Amino acid sequence: MVNLPNNLPSTVLCLSFKIKYIMALNRLFSNLTIATAMVARRNLHVGVVHSASKPNIEKPKPGFGKSYRRIVHFPEQYTVKPLEVTNLAGRDPETGRVVAKGIGGGIKHKYHWIDWYRVGPTEGPPQEEKVIQIIEDGCRTAHVALVAVGDKLKYILATENMKAGDIIKTSCKLPRIPVRANEGDAYVLGALPIGTIVHCVEKEPGQGGLYIHAAGTSGTIVRKQDDRVIVQMPSKRLFSFNQLCMAVVGRLSNVLHGSTPIGSPQRNRWLGNRPRSGLWQRKSGRHGRKIKPPKPVKQICNPTSTKLPPIILNMTP
Repeated sequence: MVNLPNNLPSTVLCLSFKIKYIMALNRLFSNLTIATAMVARRNLHVGVVHSASKPNIEKPKPGFGKSYRRIVHFPEQYTVKPLEVTNLAGRDPETGRVVAKGIGGGIKHKYHWIDWYRVGPTEGPPQEEKVIQIIEDGCRTAHVALVAVGDKLKYILATENMKAGDIIKTSCKLPRIPVRANEGDAYVLGALPIGTIVHCVEKEPGQGGLYIHAAGTSGTIVRKQDDRVIVQMPSKRLFSFNQLCMAVVGRLSNVLHGSTPIGSPQRNRWLGNRPRSGLWQRKSGRHGRKIKPPKPVKQICNPTSTKLPPIILNMTP
């Protein structure tokens, strides 16, 4: 905002305010089409003031990766430490204005960084990994497993029957004969026999698990065509993947997640949903009857008799 000196004449001050008013009008009608209707002067003034004081927010379309619930701060390198989270509560992170209503609270569980890459040797025996702990992470639908790979630790999605102490295998080798894999093992799709239940399937080789990672879901290898493998998704659709794409054998954990009721408003609050009263609101009429003003008085009276004009008949056409 530009501060004008106090010693300027009134004509200059009036001119500056007129310029600001015209700029606000241009900003208001730049992307607005006005129909041929009467616009009240007060409404026009209020619209200009609101447009000049509040910037326009371009809301992204769903599915483009912008979240108004929370921001998870990931460090530069992979870590098994809990991550820091900033709860937005439906506000835009840049302007601070409420964009998505009904969002509030926040999950009290700690966020963990899932390693979506299962990398193993391309030749020789598969790599063995030991499951250290199974965590019921409330931030994700499926449970999380802490796995030791050599002298390193990482978090992966736990399968349905995985428990602490299990030894799982990982291999990127494509053998001539399909392998007999156990639950939790990671192999390329071409190495698994037809009918194997899989999850965390890569879209392209080396991109990490992208498909089928919700709680209790799994896909099935239906058939193989040349160097492609057809996998039936949880939605019963058939996807064709490269035979070198990695996949994890088994069904994901927390099978009862979809059928478990919320049960209480507090648990719904943990999920990040702001509760509503559900009661009738007198002024707005939400959840019930709205108080409307009475209708105007209708005047009841006898109709006035009016004489009809005389009808003149003649024989001329």
